[in-house]
Amino acid sequence: MVVNCEEPKRRVAFVLIDGLGDVSLPRFGYKTPLQVAKIPNMDAIASAGVNGLMDPVEVGLACGSDTAHLSLLGYDPRVYYRGRGAFESMGAGLAMSPGDIAFKSNFATLDEKTGIVISRRADRHFEEEGPILCAALDGMKLPSFPEYEVRVRYATEHRCGVVVKGPNLSGNISGTDPLKDNRLLIQAEALDDTNEAKHTAAVVNELSREISRLLISHPLNAKRAAEGKNIANVVLLRGCGIRIEVPPFAEQHGLWPCMVAPTKIIAGLGLSLGIDILEAPGATGDYRTLLTSKAIAIAKALSAPLQSCPRVFIPGEDEHKPGRSDGYDFGFLHIKAIDDAGHDKSSIFKVKGLEAVDRAIGQLAKLLWQAESTSNFQYFLCVTGDHSTPVEYGDHSFEPVPFALCRLKDFVSAAGGEAVLIETCLDPFPLPIVHAGNDSADNVELEAGRTKQLQAFCGDSVCELNEIAAARGCLGRFPGGEMMGIIKTFLKLKP
Repeated sequence: MVVNCEEPKRRVAFVLIDGLGDVSLPRFGYKTPLQVAKIPNMDAIASAGVNGLMDPVEVGLACGSDTAHLSLLGYDPRVYYRGRGAFESMGAGLAMSPGDIAFKSNFATLDEKTGIVISRRADRHFEEEGPILCAALDGMKLPSFPEYEVRVRYATEHRCGVVVKGPNLSGNISGTDPLKDNRLLIQAEALDDTNEAKHTAAVVNELSREISRLLISHPLNAKRAAEGKNIANVVLLRGCGIRIEVPPFAEQHGLWPCMVAPTKIIAGLGLSLGIDILEAPGATGDYRTLLTSKAIAIAKALSAPLQSCPRVFIPGEDEHKPGRSDGYDFGFLHIKAIDDAGHDKSSIFKVKGLEAVDRAIGQLAKLLWQAESTSNFQYFLCVTGDHSTPVEYGDHSFEPVPFALCRLKDFVSAAGGEAVLIETCLDPFPLPIVHAGNDSADNVELEAGRTKQLQAFCGDSVCELNEIAAARGCLGRFPGGEMMGIIKTFLKLKP
């Protein structure tokens, strides 16, 4: 008999649930959505490993997803952050060069007489119209500034990426987005006294006017108006940014990374860090997404050697290149829908959505366990959030998020053993539908929130994944900048 004495290759499946955290809600008996939701797989991760409460950037700071992700991945946003526009635009497929500026942008509805933005998003579901309008704007000319090239690409929902290429541009300007409905459209302004910033503000203000002129006359908007829908007659330009130059993730951490992130701003951030972006058919970055497809893509990428490499997205190109043929060490699975539920103030959907995410985590664990059982790999599971998006507020807040990390084999034991895990169905499933008016506690079985009470299996005394339980974890409360160090230290621990 031949015994393989080679040290197993250690690989991490990192599940980032956007907007994970929340606050206690009276309608749920003063419990958070995480406390109410039936999430046996996330509970098993908490029970099987180490836990803590994480402030994505620092205590008391309500941060955006982009700055939070930079921090979590080991890049201080105070040093490296240059605006979110570049992330959105690169993720949408627009290549950027040094000196270009870009915006994270919304198709919105403007009252042309008053200049008031009636609705900051023309329509949440803009998947058909968005690409058509972007194609009409792409390559547009600015009458007063013919030396500049404008590129526009559809992202997701009501969002698009806008890139301006040309000489003497500055990323240090404000945007045109009033940030709330029923406010005046804003004029871009220089944020410093340089000629470049003042010049760039003038370019962007003309860009905003020309975009509206083209959209107002587009036949698609006439059709929407006839159907009684909001027209998309303005693009709100915000988060002006340039492409950041940073050490690649693999160089920074010694782990070869990949990412499944249909949300364009996260994909663009990943590209900026040298992370390969994998395709997952049916994964959309919104309520229509297929979580199973994401789980399969990450499991396949982490299960090298591969029969057929995953396809890697390249911004600005229609073609895709083969992924890393011998697999990846760090698989990042981003889930957006929970954050959308917080923004939409839908407490029931946040609960039901978390339960759906938990189901996908079970599928991911089964796939990785099959790989670990037949190869020389040792897998680790990590789950956390990038910030809290409480349904009471409808926006990001400064509450910390739970963090849990475990070895896959300990997860299997905490979840009831291999026989239980193997029964996990791998069929794809949609996110639940919650109809308007159903956002009440009557739709949640509060007393049956957890199917069973887990016991702490190893690591620390925590046996549930939620904001309250995580506070008892052995990791305590820590800033997001320490997260990668915690993960790498855990990987090096001997069994």
